[in-house]
Amino acid sequence: MNAPVIWILLPLGASGLFWLLRRLRNIATLGGTFALLLAGVATFIPIDLALRIGPWSFKIAPALDFLGRRLVLSPEKQPLLPLIYGLVAIWFFGARAAAMGQRLIPFGLAITALLIASLAVEPFLYAAMFIEIAVLLAVPMLTSPSHPATRGAIRFLIYQTLAMPFILLAGWLLPGVEASPGDLALAVESAALLGLGFAFLLAIFPLYTWIPLLTEEAPPYLVGFLLWLLPTVILFFGLGFLDRYSWLRTSQQLPDALRLAGLLMVTTGGVWSALQRHLGRMMGYAAIAESGLMLLSLTLELPTGIETAFLFLIPHAFGLALWVLALTTMATQGWPLHLDQVRGAFRRYPLAATALILAQLSTAGFPLLAGFPPRLALLEGMAHQSLAATFWLLTGMLGLLLAAIRVTFTLSASPAGTAWEWRETGMQRVLLGLGTIFIFAIGLFPQIVHPLLVNLPAIFEHLGR
Repeated sequence: MNAPVIWILLPLGASGLFWLLRRLRNIATLGGTFALLLAGVATFIPIDLALRIGPWSFKIAPALDFLGRRLVLSPEKQPLLPLIYGLVAIWFFGARAAAMGQRLIPFGLAITALLIASLAVEPFLYAAMFIEIAVLLAVPMLTSPSHPATRGAIRFLIYQTLAMPFILLAGWLLPGVEASPGDLALAVESAALLGLGFAFLLAIFPLYTWIPLLTEEAPPYLVGFLLWLLPTVILFFGLGFLDRYSWLRTSQQLPDALRLAGLLMVTTGGVWSALQRHLGRMMGYAAIAESGLMLLSLTLELPTGIETAFLFLIPHAFGLALWVLALTTMATQGWPLHLDQVRGAFRRYPLAATALILAQLSTAGFPLLAGFPPRLALLEGMAHQSLAATFWLLTGMLGLLLAAIRVTFTLSASPAGTAWEWRETGMQRVLLGLGTIFIFAIGLFPQIVHPLLVNLPAIFEHLGR
């Protein structure tokens, strides 16, 4: 028994089984339970350590050799597995209330396993292939026979695919740079190719035009899952590059480039979110700003920057899941997600409207909500570095706050005498209520997520120590 079989090959096989059983009514519950089981095994059974149960002993080996390549999930990478699969389980359970289980469970499980494989494969160049396969699987998840590929889905596929040759070429050149660190021209070429590759992968300004298109045209719950999972795994993938190559990690231009990219994403995402009239596009620009915040965190001094970036992972996942579940609750009832059409929706969907407002306020960094602690840590760190950068960071956060205020006033503007209704289903009420409680709990007691994050910096030999 070895770790890649359990957390990569087994989920891939299970995704095929779930595809055959996709018409089952409880497929979301089964998928969530399976992901939760994988997270539990990763939490309580250590990798590469012999365990004895009565007369039997066993050990989960960290590596699997396959066609001359290796998949390695070392003990240092183990803290990432319960985090990823635990959050995936939450999205899968929510898929039942969103009526998206038939599409999310088989495709989502396969995409997750492939992205985990991209972090485990050696040589690391093959990670680009796993990411590309995951992107290809995301397209049929976002589309269906009744809803063919839209402009957003096609642009998403094109932009993510364009990243692959840049990543592969950079990976081919990087060993040569490490062998000849004095070759300045080769170092510049490698860094430029790598930067372009990650600019496409992370949808860095101005390469994020597919996000607002996709959030407007595709089901919000499915898009939200991708907007959470892809940036999260790509963040770890990019940090792996920095940890592996010392010349790249110690480059004096790297913090400036990350700061510029992050500020552009936060500022434009926040301001344009405030100007949108479609709730899906508003969420898309907010997700762009969230990715920018994580990039900005990496510009802080080590290891503080890595730890601050990891603080965003769980609030981002919970906030985005609550946001898209609220949007899906209203959309499945036939409501267009334009501000003019959802005016007064608070009296028809009180729980969904409340969850939507709280998710937006959390993304804006409103006090006492889940998004506030990591943003406070980032603001404190940026204030010590640059007041100008702090100003633009606050501008983007103000844009997100104005968007939340607009939505609050619009949802609350009910005509006099409008009766209160509860149009959410029972499952939707339970999950929206639990999500709202978690948003407050993480904001009031951020230390409750500390056990999931404390060991993540150890994944990286140089960056996190």
